[in-house]
Amino acid sequence: MSSGGTTPRMPMVVLETDHLVLRAFTEADVDGVLDAASAPSTQKWLPMPEPGRPYTREEAEKWCTVTAPGLRASGDGQQWAACDSATGRFAGSIGLLRTLWKAGTTEVGYWFAPWARGRGLATEAVVAVTRWAIIDQGFERVELKAATGNLASRRVAEKAGFAFEGIERNAMPLHEGRTGLASYSLIPSDLDG
Repeated sequence: MSSGGTTPRMPMVVLETDHLVLRAFTEADVDGVLDAASAPSTQKWLPMPEPGRPYTREEAEKWCTVTAPGLRASGDGQQWAACDSATGRFAGSIGLLRTLWKAGTTEVGYWFAPWARGRGLATEAVVAVTRWAIIDQGFERVELKAATGNLASRRVAEKAGFAFEGIERNAMPLHEGRTGLASYSLIPSDLDG
């Protein structure tokens, strides 16, 4: 964990996996972000930008040029554009957020384009980011939360080695109604096995 001034910040890094390059967002990602984030299957579980509001090109531009870079600058975390390593096509977003530096904890969050789902890419990205956070950055706990009904996202947590801790009831608003969140964690000793 590095710091610049008084606010700790994660270092800017590019992470590579077998099928993905995880890099900083750029303006070139706007179309891919718009397509993936506005997809009904994404919006079902992640009411971006907020419940009851559609995801627009303006939101995608803001995410790529202001919000994602701002999370790192503020010390809250780090966001990566997950891109197919063979084609460079935008596949999804993954990041660390809600970072508590003194406690040594952070949360991993992600969403992937419909075309990229069911191929193990989200799991690959989660493994890369969480291992980087624990092994390279010294975090003591990485949390992952998924809507209780989002079985695909819950499988990602399990395949990435996270331990299920319980359900946070009625914890997150959706575009329609609310959902509980399945809470998972990964700690350094989980990596020993």
